[in-house]
Amino acid sequence: MAEESTHRLNPFRTAPNLLTLMRICLAPILVAAVWEGRFALGFGLFIAAGLTDALDGMLARLLKQRTMLGQYLDPVADKLLLSTLFLVLTHMGLIPARVTVLVFGRDVGILVVAAILYAAVGRREFNPSFLGKANTLVQLSAVAAVLLHQLTQSLWVAELRTIALDATMALTALSGVHYAWTASRRVGALSVDGHGAK
Repeated sequence: MAEESTHRLNPFRTAPNLLTLMRICLAPILVAAVWEGRFALGFGLFIAAGLTDALDGMLARLLKQRTMLGQYLDPVADKLLLSTLFLVLTHMGLIPARVTVLVFGRDVGILVVAAILYAAVGRREFNPSFLGKANTLVQLSAVAAVLLHQLTQSLWVAELRTIALDATMALTALSGVHYAWTASRRVGALSVDGHGAK
């Protein structure tokens, strides 16, 4: 019975984590389609990836299948998909280089701060803020608008692309500053607690 329960709760076999793993596997196919200029296929695969992103979170809540593995896999899947697409679309001249540099600069900065926090205080949990989630949503919207713009030259799509890219730069910078400020407060609070304990 215990073995059956362990098997049932295997984090690799929960529905939300399977969807996340599917999204990770979908990333290279999607990037290859965009790289080859097959934008209709790329856009369709990108929408499918976005749906799995929404579904895995919803299923995790409904089925009460939130796992530590899922908390790590989900942002990794998002970053893998978005980072490669930003790079490819920038190389193809479809996204301004300054946007991609800012996106990567923020992500590298967060990784450095996370590594420092882990080395200093052993903190492994870095829950995303509201700004961080909003930034990811805006980045997804920007990539979708850029891909859609390759399929139609409608004015509203062009305007949506511009707005989404501008919002990406603004939220990327804002969420990066917010993350650094939050991390510095945590380190300061833990340092005070540690000093007081002595």
